[in-house]
Amino acid sequence: MTDWTNFDAFALPTLGCWLLAVVSLYICKRKWLPVSLTLAGCLIFATFIGLLWSGLGRPPMRTMGETRLWYSLFLSGIGLVLFSKWKYNWILTFSLFMAFMFMLINLLKPEIHTKSLMPALQSRWFVPHVTAYILSYSFLTAATISAIQQLIRYRKNQQSAQLVSLTDNLVYIGLGLFMIGLLIGAVWAGESWGTFWNWDLKETWAFITASCYLLYIHLRLRETAPRRFTLWLLVLALICLMITWKGVNFLPGARYSVHLYEQ
Repeated sequence: MTDWTNFDAFALPTLGCWLLAVVSLYICKRKWLPVSLTLAGCLIFATFIGLLWSGLGRPPMRTMGETRLWYSLFLSGIGLVLFSKWKYNWILTFSLFMAFMFMLINLLKPEIHTKSLMPALQSRWFVPHVTAYILSYSFLTAATISAIQQLIRYRKNQQSAQLVSLTDNLVYIGLGLFMIGLLIGAVWAGESWGTFWNWDLKETWAFITASCYLLYIHLRLRETAPRRFTLWLLVLALICLMITWKGVNFLPGARYSVHLYEQ
């Protein structure tokens, strides 16, 4: 039976594949090699998540450590798909780097992972809610990576309409998934607590995060703001997203949040 004691046995080969994939991007002209290595790493990691799900007897989506697993898997997969289509070395490099870092946190800072799932999480909305959110985080992270690349190109006076389109589409998909996750959460809250919205820390920061991305879309559609401003807005939005996901647990009053499930 697979549990967290087996994490190293899957994580280290995954990280090895991804590291070799990044190296091969810059020393090998044939793009099939980094694609194959990235895919191999994703498959190894997905196998661990599947076996962990079976071993725990519940979806591994409860703790921060468990959600980091999904984020690393989704982000590496998105980076692979984008690289396969657009052939940008940097999108795969930074996607794997971010996935690598979140896996490394799990390796260096193991958490307590219990088999129990508290009553509030024993709902049909649990898996779709978390899945939609983590997928949205991954797409929006990829959008920010693309935005940073554009900022670098602006400094070099090299602009790309293709990159602008890529960034916008990643934001559209990411925000769409974020809103789906938020709406599922509202329905779930209505069933569990009798109210769709509580304005606790996590919900307030989710509102702030969604507002940042909606502002980006509004400015892009109207083209009323300098491009650099909207790109920096995506960087700010990702910071807000990370606060929504992880940072709220460290803010004053977090212990009173109805969304605190780490215990």
